[in-house]
Amino acid sequence: MTAPARERRSRRHRPWWRGGSSVRRWNTEVLGWAALGLGTALLSGFALGSLVGPTWGTAALWVALIVPVVFAFRRGVPRGLLAFRAVDLLYAVVLGSAVRLVQGWLAGPGPMPTYPTLDGSLPPLWWADELLAGGVVAPVVEEFFFRGMLLVALFTVVRRMLRRPASEGILPAGVIAVVVTAGLFVLAHQLVSPVTIDVALSLSVLGLVTGSLVMFTGRIWPAVLVHVVYNLTGVGLTVLGTLLG
Repeated sequence: MTAPARERRSRRHRPWWRGGSSVRRWNTEVLGWAALGLGTALLSGFALGSLVGPTWGTAALWVALIVPVVFAFRRGVPRGLLAFRAVDLLYAVVLGSAVRLVQGWLAGPGPMPTYPTLDGSLPPLWWADELLAGGVVAPVVEEFFFRGMLLVALFTVVRRMLRRPASEGILPAGVIAVVVTAGLFVLAHQLVSPVTIDVALSLSVLGLVTGSLVMFTGRIWPAVLVHVVYNLTGVGLTVLGTLLG
């Protein structure tokens, strides 16, 4: 294989965080759409939640987060970001459970969480609201917005602004992208529904873990699955506390 052919093959297979055509159009305009989407999500979610009901508020929030993600991915799909590997399931079980243990440690000793009950039983649609929406849909939407779009766009823009050789700009840009997106992730939860300090800290840990996973693996699915495991274990513990309580 000739040198030019090897170079072309290397460009085709290098991950998104090394730059290239797949993130060429991921720029400040994408960050602007992300900011607009996040602001719209928070405002529309709060307004509809207050005027119509929490279900409509949540739906509006999700739609507002999904729209800028679709916009960004229409400009180019970051190379390798959507790939899935079997090891992603291992990341999910180990790290998702670990973050849940950290949350329990931060919460300290006390009774298990519970859901409101009807005659001692769970509400009829608890599985749709908590198990499906809260345990599966929410992590997918949030991770694709905060880590699949915002983190990638912020990393790409910061790396270009640093004006360093490619190998030198990756680490600082990655740290900035992971920390900033984790902070915005916690802030969004706080604005939607104020949380206690232990929950805010555990969400910070979750954001740092999932962001680091995306940077380390170059893939979004490890982050999504870790978030799913974290949320589902929370649902499981709450159901158990309700039934035993």
